[in-house]
Amino acid sequence: MSRPLPTTPAGHTAAPDLATLMEQTARGDKEAFSALYDALSPLVFGIVVKVVRDRAQSEEVAQEVMIDLWRRAAHYQPGAGSVTTWTATIAHRRAVDRVRSAQAAADREQARAAREHTTAFDEVAEQVETRLDSEQVRRCLRGLTELQNQAVTLAYYRGLTYREVAETLRTPLPTIKTRMRDGLIRLRDCMGVTT
Repeated sequence: MSRPLPTTPAGHTAAPDLATLMEQTARGDKEAFSALYDALSPLVFGIVVKVVRDRAQSEEVAQEVMIDLWRRAAHYQPGAGSVTTWTATIAHRRAVDRVRSAQAAADREQARAAREHTTAFDEVAEQVETRLDSEQVRRCLRGLTELQNQAVTLAYYRGLTYREVAETLRTPLPTIKTRMRDGLIRLRDCMGVTT
């Protein structure tokens, strides 16, 4: 797609008029864009590789910049600056965007990994804490009288009501209520819970 550049009468290659090429590219002239590509792609790649620092990604970004030039050629305004300056600005911005995007992706991945690690740690800590609490409850239950232990166990571990506990233990309801109240107070004190 590359074509030879025009020559001067002395046989030297003339530098292409980038503003003219940009104007022709804006009208859809593919040959003009080809000449523009040949003239600007080394500049674009040089800027991008200095910012991105990864050759493969730099090639990708430079290609995106050149496609952007083709698409946005009609937006170029000669009075605002040279084609080289306009192109260099687009290349630099696109390269910085790529670096920021890569950094944001790395930050998201690191945050996700940290959340997963913290969650796993919290689950282990929670299991240990639950096991220790269970052991303490069992130890405290052993410190209750037999009727208090049975009444509390039936009510809290089997979900029975006061009346059902009284029927199961064949004990008067007021006695069960008293034993459970006394048992719960002793459990509270044993567990170190303050009200």
